Amino acid sequence: MTMTPEISIIIPLYNEEHNVELLINRTIDTINKLNVESEIICIDDGSSDNTLSKLLDLQKTSSIIKIIQLSRNFGHQAAYIAGLKESKAKYTVMIDGDLQDPPELIAELYNKIILDKLDIVYAKRNKREEKFLKHLLIQIFHKLFSNITSVKAPANVGNFSIIKRNALDALLSLPEKNIYLPGLRFYIGFKQGFVEYNRSDRKADESLSTTKLFKLAFDAIFSFSKIPIKISLIIGTIGILFSFIGGIIVIYKKIIGVAITGWTSEMLVLFFFGSVQLFFLGILGEYVFRIFIETKDRPLYFIKKKYN
Repeated sequence: MTMTPEISIIIPLYNEEHNVELLINRTIDTINKLNVESEIICIDDGSSDNTLSKLLDLQKTSSIIKIIQLSRNFGHQAAYIAGLKESKAKYTVMIDGDLQDPPELIAELYNKIILDKLDIVYAKRNKREEKFLKHLLIQIFHKLFSNITSVKAPANVGNFSIIKRNALDALLSLPEKNIYLPGLRFYIGFKQGFVEYNRSDRKADESLSTTKLFKLAFDAIFSFSKIPIKISLIIGTIGILFSFIGGIIVIYKKIIGVAITGWTSEMLVLFFFGSVQLFFLGILGEYVFRIFIETKDRPLYFIKKKYN
């Protein structure tokens, strides 16, 4: 019989040929020091470089490495779900594959969840060594997410965490397709704690482009907040009120025989309200598109091959 592992470590990888060998070796070193039955589940998210071949070479040297090859690039969060569903361990670790999160911290996460009898322990960044613009955008996102959503997740928290089996089962029971795992992790509740660490800058190419980061941010906000819709309603109501007042003024001027001039100001008003309408149609479109994705109920990913 195959022994059920104590810890499963889920690592999504997309074009990480420059990081993968060091990442896996550091992770194995950490596991060896813990001295518990473990497995490393690597998800190749449709990489176009040598990530998969390097994983296969590493697998020859260690039997705890399992590889899931997706049929194409389905995205960071979908790759995580593919790995989480493969985990059978009592505790499951999520860690990104770009080496910004230190694998050595896994030991601290594990000890914290055991000693404090928690269900979820996440890694909270108290320092980020990232490019100024990226750091600024991430800080703005965390401020927005914590203030306009019903999920009061702390700032500077990402995917890096350890989850007990009962909490993971609850997380995987959520059927939605527009996924933001840090938000869902707080949504399910359970007893949660954190450990702090300093996050380093990425040394190789970015695995998550700015476009993908924006998409992830939109998924997070539109999946957990109705504030954009409320803002649309409030500004729309204000616009109707001003239009009503303006209509009364126009009719009054017409009755008393005073001509209304000012073509430029009239066009500016039309452009302004037209832009406002288009902006909030875009917000509504974001919600409608996500409803459309959910109703299609397509699988998040397809597995091309498993290398166990």
